[in-house]
Amino acid sequence: MSVVAEKPVLGTEIGRPVRRRVDFDVVRELVAPGSRILDVGCGDGALMALLEATHGVRASGIELSQGGVNEAVALGLSVIQGDADEDLSDYPDRAFDYVILSQTLQATRDPRAVLENLLRIGERCVVSFPNFGFWKMRLQLLAQGRMPRTGLLPDPWWATKNIHFCTIRDFVELCEEMGVEVERAIALNTWGQRIPFTAPWWFWNLFGEQAVFLLRR
Repeated sequence: MSVVAEKPVLGTEIGRPVRRRVDFDVVRELVAPGSRILDVGCGDGALMALLEATHGVRASGIELSQGGVNEAVALGLSVIQGDADEDLSDYPDRAFDYVILSQTLQATRDPRAVLENLLRIGERCVVSFPNFGFWKMRLQLLAQGRMPRTGLLPDPWWATKNIHFCTIRDFVELCEEMGVEVERAIALNTWGQRIPFTAPWWFWNLFGEQAVFLLRR
């Protein structure tokens, strides 16, 4: 269900050269070795395979597209077909140490309800998303008067599966409203470099192309 473009980062953790997104290394840093994880919207299972190979996690996944499920299962991963908006309610409380929603939140119909389920199912959840407050987005809207397109969000407005864009500031305010604790937050610029932790939120919101949050309740 992940619906953003990949930036090429070469690796061999799953036994062959792979292309993985720059946020994968951040997610890997946030997840403890040997933990139980559920990857929601896991796509082809690349992140699950990476975490199994490097962290020895016990990984399960749920993916909307049959093609993604087939690719993940072909890698020997435990993935079922399901919808984040409809099927997360079937999972029991605290069934996993981490629930991961990587670049998928903006494609859900009810992001707040999905986030509530993530926090119920997992002891912690990791959420990454593209930042619609990124300066290139703002500039395209201002200069062209059209829906922005970037490397992370390459599709035209009529073809994208993304329906609920948000900014880093929007997401932080939602966490505050829900009473969610932000344990860690990392913003990445266009080149995948981390924006200094001490930078104010407005700076993250302007120069962070994407963000990764570690949350708990």
